[in-house]
Amino acid sequence: MDREEAWSLIEEFIQTDKLKKHAIAVEASMRAYAIRVGEDEDLWGVVGMLHDFDYEICPSPEEHAAFGAAILKERGCSENIVRAILSHANHTGVIRESPMEKALFATDELSGFITAVALVRPNKSLSDTTPKSVRKKMKDKAFARNVSREDIIQGAEELNIDLDELIQFVIDSLKPVAGQLGLSVE
Repeated sequence: MDREEAWSLIEEFIQTDKLKKHAIAVEASMRAYAIRVGEDEDLWGVVGMLHDFDYEICPSPEEHAAFGAAILKERGCSENIVRAILSHANHTGVIRESPMEKALFATDELSGFITAVALVRPNKSLSDTTPKSVRKKMKDKAFARNVSREDIIQGAEELNIDLDELIQFVIDSLKPVAGQLGLSVE
């Protein structure tokens, strides 16, 4: 599946701009991480884009990921994409094994959280969003309360990377798509 086909699925199944922006953010983070580790940035980008495409149509949170995986299988999507998407949700029981699966888990919640942090900054900018400002917001349980801080920490651990380094990496990976996310880089 290429990016155009993946975006068609996003357009078909996602109605809210917020979730479309999340798809773009995770795609950007996954592309950047693929480049970092010498993997296929197009494949990783598609995985990042599609990981939550079923979120709005899924009958229940417990069925999320598996519901979308069934649709992807029906449409002939490759097994490595389906497996990665299944692995990003702990409740599916699919153990993250590949670097792509671990990167998806690590960048998913963190991409959304960093976007939220930048959106509440005075100039809505990624340029003054830092690991320190992200960590400070992580301590505020009322801020972006649906984002699992435990998953963010676990994601860095699974990638065997320092959390601050991962936060900075994701901040930098979002800068090229900042305008699409409603953010600036100045």
